[in-house]
Amino acid sequence: MKKLKDKVSLVTGAGAGMGREMALLFASEGSRVVATDINKQGLEGLKKEAEAKGLDITTIVADISKEEDVDKMVETAVSSYGALDILVNNAGIMDNFKTVGEAANDLWDRVIAVNLTGPFKASRSAVRVMEKQKNGGVIINNSSIGGMFGVRGGAAYVASKHGLIGLTRNMAATYGVFGNIRVNAIAPGGVETDIQDTIKDPSELGSKAIGDKGEIPMGTSGQLAKVALFLASDDSSFVNGAVLTADGGWTAG
Repeated sequence: MKKLKDKVSLVTGAGAGMGREMALLFASEGSRVVATDINKQGLEGLKKEAEAKGLDITTIVADISKEEDVDKMVETAVSSYGALDILVNNAGIMDNFKTVGEAANDLWDRVIAVNLTGPFKASRSAVRVMEKQKNGGVIINNSSIGGMFGVRGGAAYVASKHGLIGLTRNMAATYGVFGNIRVNAIAPGGVETDIQDTIKDPSELGSKAIGDKGEIPMGTSGQLAKVALFLASDDSSFVNGAVLTADGGWTAG
């Protein structure tokens, strides 16, 4: 039996990388999927692949940092499919490892808006739907090992990912314990995604702080999608408030 049969999922940042693989995998496991991104071309490619495979994926161009777009995503899921069972807050951006002394206001504001405020608003909108549903729902926040350590990113990125883990635990301790909504986070390490291409002007000091950690194990977007599937499915029915590290053992030593 398919793990997400008859579920309705919303995946942000689905135009490429992990989000794209999550959307395709969830749909192949029986979910009806609403996939969003600011990348229109990426969503068009996803839609074509889904149609070729006979998968039910609705795509919406949306900016997670805009509240009206966030509300539209959730409203589309409910109006199109009648429910929202799974929200994956996957969309995120990097910050070129900029330190506090180097980070400009607009960089800080943009990273926090996309990586933390966007997931907060998406979760708020989703919770209002899920808490009225008999079977509640599941929220998965794609954080980072940067949310668990002082480096592996710049000041804005690390702060945003720490904040996302804190948000995860708060929602799990409230809506999970006293409601019927499970909330967990994934903390990926090195993953072969398009986000690496956005690192155009890395900070010398920020890069130095990361240091020589040896060869970094690199995972694939498909591997991370399977982690998300586990957290979205009933296989993890007693997992709530967890941060699942998926870094190939990079931070284990």
